Amino acid sequence: MPSKKTSTENAGTVLSTIAGPSSGPPPGSKGPAALPSDLLKKIAGTASMSEQMPDNPAKPGEIGAAAYDPPVGNHVEPPHPAVTGSTVSERNASDKVGAGKSVPGNNATTESLDRVRVDSGGQVLTTNQGVPIADNQNSLKASLRGPTAMEDFILREKITHFDHERIPERVVHARGSAAHGYFECYKALTQLTRAAPFAEDGKRTPVFVRFSTVAGERGSTDTARDVRGFAVKFYTDEGNWDLVGNNIPIFFIQDAMKFPDLVHAVKPEPHFAMPQASSAHDTYWDFVSLMPESTHMLLWQMSDRAIPRSYRMMQGFGVHTFRLVNAAGESVFCKFHWTPLAGTHGLAWDEAVKISGADPDFHRRDLWEAIEAGAYPEWELGLQVFSEEQAEAFEFDVLDATKIVPEELVPIVPVGRLVLNRNPDNFFAETEQVAFCTAHIVPGIDFTNDPLLQGRIHSYLDTQISRLGGANFHEIPINAPIAQVHNNQRDGMHRQAIARGRVSYEPNSLGGGCPFQAGRMQGFTSVPEPIAGDKVRGKPEKFADHYSQARLFWQSQSPTEQKHIIKAFRFELTRVQTQAIRQRVVSLLANVDDELAQGVAQGLGFPVPPPAPNISPLPPHTYEPSPGLSMMSYPAPDIRTRRIAILVAPGTDGAMARALYGALVEAGAVPRLVGPMLGEIADDKGKPLHVEISVEAGPAALYDAVAIPNGSDATATLLKDGHVLEFIKDQYRHCKPILALGVASALLEKIGIPPALPDGEPDPGIVGLAGESLESATAAFISAIRQHKIFERETDPPLV
Repeated sequence: MPSKKTSTENAGTVLSTIAGPSSGPPPGSKGPAALPSDLLKKIAGTASMSEQMPDNPAKPGEIGAAAYDPPVGNHVEPPHPAVTGSTVSERNASDKVGAGKSVPGNNATTESLDRVRVDSGGQVLTTNQGVPIADNQNSLKASLRGPTAMEDFILREKITHFDHERIPERVVHARGSAAHGYFECYKALTQLTRAAPFAEDGKRTPVFVRFSTVAGERGSTDTARDVRGFAVKFYTDEGNWDLVGNNIPIFFIQDAMKFPDLVHAVKPEPHFAMPQASSAHDTYWDFVSLMPESTHMLLWQMSDRAIPRSYRMMQGFGVHTFRLVNAAGESVFCKFHWTPLAGTHGLAWDEAVKISGADPDFHRRDLWEAIEAGAYPEWELGLQVFSEEQAEAFEFDVLDATKIVPEELVPIVPVGRLVLNRNPDNFFAETEQVAFCTAHIVPGIDFTNDPLLQGRIHSYLDTQISRLGGANFHEIPINAPIAQVHNNQRDGMHRQAIARGRVSYEPNSLGGGCPFQAGRMQGFTSVPEPIAGDKVRGKPEKFADHYSQARLFWQSQSPTEQKHIIKAFRFELTRVQTQAIRQRVVSLLANVDDELAQGVAQGLGFPVPPPAPNISPLPPHTYEPSPGLSMMSYPAPDIRTRRIAILVAPGTDGAMARALYGALVEAGAVPRLVGPMLGEIADDKGKPLHVEISVEAGPAALYDAVAIPNGSDATATLLKDGHVLEFIKDQYRHCKPILALGVASALLEKIGIPPALPDGEPDPGIVGLAGESLESATAAFISAIRQHKIFERETDPPLV
C-alpha cells in the first residue's frame, strides 16, 4: 500500500507514455514512494523546462536587418541528466551499454582514434561476432572428401566480407597517400580572422594530409605527368576545415559546369579504356585545344611541377580566392600557399617513366620512409591577403581559377608551418576513407563567388555519399572532428552515434531548447555581400584574358625549365593521332610566346599556325617575370632523405665504401650498397660487404646520385655488366651527380661520359676524377647532390 503521506494523484500519467491531464498537481508533487525517482525527475524536469519556454524569442532575429546578427538560441539547463535521456533504464550498466552514467553535453564519437584502434597481439582469431575460431585452414565438409556444408558460418562470413571489401574509388584523385601531423601558427592572426588554427601564438592543430594524382585510377603509377592533389584536413576546436588544394595554383577551367567535361576528356577514352593515368591522347587535347582558358594551366602541366621528385618536394595551393573573416565580421580576400622546406624538385620524363616500371609506388614509399626515419616533411604556410578594393584594381579577376595573384602585387606572408610526423595505421581505414570537402570550413573562413569553387562545394560533399555508403561518412573515425558534434540529424546507413532523448528538432522545449543555435559571436555566419545584376549564364570581361598570365609563367621559367616544357608538349602531342588537334594547341601557344610555339611546332614537324582568336575585349597585360614561379627559386637546404647508390662488386675498396657510406648517413642521406646481385662479397682486403639491393631490383632512376668506389677487380667486374653500364648512363642522362674514385673512372670512359659540360666547362656533377682526397671528393659530391641536378649537362637529344 502507498504511504499516506504520498499523493498518488495522476501517478498513472507518469507511468504512461501517452496523454496526461490538463489540470491537477504538477508531477513534482508525487512522492518517491509512489514512483521511481529517476522517472519522476525526468517527467517533472521535462515539464519544468517546457514551462520556461512559453515562446521562441529568437524568431524576430530572422526578420529584416536583425538577420545580420543571429541571436543565441533560447535554452535552459536540464535540472537532471535523466531529463534529456531516452530512458531512465540507462542506469542499468553492462559491459556493452557502458557504466550507466551519461556525460552531459558529450559526443564520444569525436574522441581520438585510440577509441577504434585495434591491436591483435597475443589474441586468438575470432569471427566478426567475437567467436573464437578453432580451425582457420579448412572449410566444414561432409567427410574429408565430401561437399562443403552450408552451415559453415565461419567460411561464409569470411568469404562474404572478402567479397565486399572494395568500395568505389574516387572519380578523381583516386591514387593517393597520406599522413598525420600538425599545423603550428607562428603568431595569432585575430586581426584578420577568427579561424581557430590562427587564434593563438604557437597554437597547434592536428591535421591529416592526403597527396594524390588526379586522372589515374587507384592502382595507377605515382609518377604520371599530372596535377597533384594537396588536401589538408584541420581538426580544429571549432570543427573540421578542409583546405582542398593542388600542387599548382590554378586550374584548367573557370566554371564548375565544365568539370565533368574536363575529367571525361582526360580519363581513358571510353571505347577502349586507354590510356591509363595519361593526358597524352586525343580526347584530352581535343577538349583543351577548344578551351583557350586552359592555356595557362597547360604550361604548368607541361612543366616539371607535374612530375615532382617527391610529395615532400612540391608546393601546395588553395587554388581559389577565399575570405578571411575576423570577430567583428570584417573580411579580406586570401590565397593559401604551402612551400616545402625540402625545396621544389621534379623528375625528368625519361626518369619518371623508368621509375613507373621499377617502383610505381615511388612517391608513396618516399613519404612513408621519410616519416618512419624521423625526417618529418615540413611546409610553411604563406598567405596573400588583399582587400576587395585592391582586387577590383587588378587587371585580372580574382574569382577566375585560371589566374594567380603575382607575388609582386601581393607578397606572400609566412604564418605557420605544417609538419607530418605520423604514418597511418591502416591505409584503407584512414587514407582511403578520408573525405575531403571544400564545403568544410569553420568560423573565420568563407567562400568567394569563384564559380569553380561554388561547384566544388556541392560536388565534393555529394561524391562522398555514394563512395562511403551514405550521409553518415562524417562518423567514420578519420573524418570525425575533435570538436563536439551536436545536431538533430538522425539515422541513415551506418549510423554510429546513439543520440539520447526524444528531441530531434529545433526549436524545442522538451529538450530545454538543446542543441541551440550558437549565434553570430560563436557560430559560423556568411559574409554579407550585396548582389546586383541579372540572373545570367556567362563570365565577366576579365575572365577572357587567357594568355597574359600564361606568358608571365613562361617568361618566369629558367631556360632549362622552358626546354622541358617544350619537350613535354612535343611528347604529349606526338602521341595524339589527329593533326588538327595538334595545330589547334600550337595556335594557342602562338598567343603566349613565339619561341614556345616555334619549339613545339618544330618538334611536331609543321610550321607555326596562325594564333588562335583572342576573344578578350581588353588589351593584353604585360607582367614583369616573377621569380617565384620557377622551381629553381626553392633549392634544397641539405641532402636529407636523398637516395644514393654506392656501386660495389668483389674487390671494391672496402674502407672507401664504408667511409663514404658513413659520411652520407651523417649528412642525412639514405645510401644503399648496390651490386650485380644480392649476397656477401669480399672487399679488396677480404672483408665482407653486404649488398643491400641489386642493380636489377633497384635501377638508376630510383636514386638521386651514384658513387663508385675505387677497386681494380670490382671495376673489371662492373665493366662487363650491361645493367651497371645502363645504371651509370641513366644517372648521367638524368643530370644526377656521379662520384667515380680511382680506377672507377674507366666505367665513365666505357660509356662515353665526358668530364666536361657541352660548353667545355668542367662538369660540377662529375666528382673524383681529379684524384682529390676522399674527404674532399665526398664534400664536393654532397654539394652536387644538394643542387638536385646538373642541368647544364642536359642536351636534346641526349649525347649519351
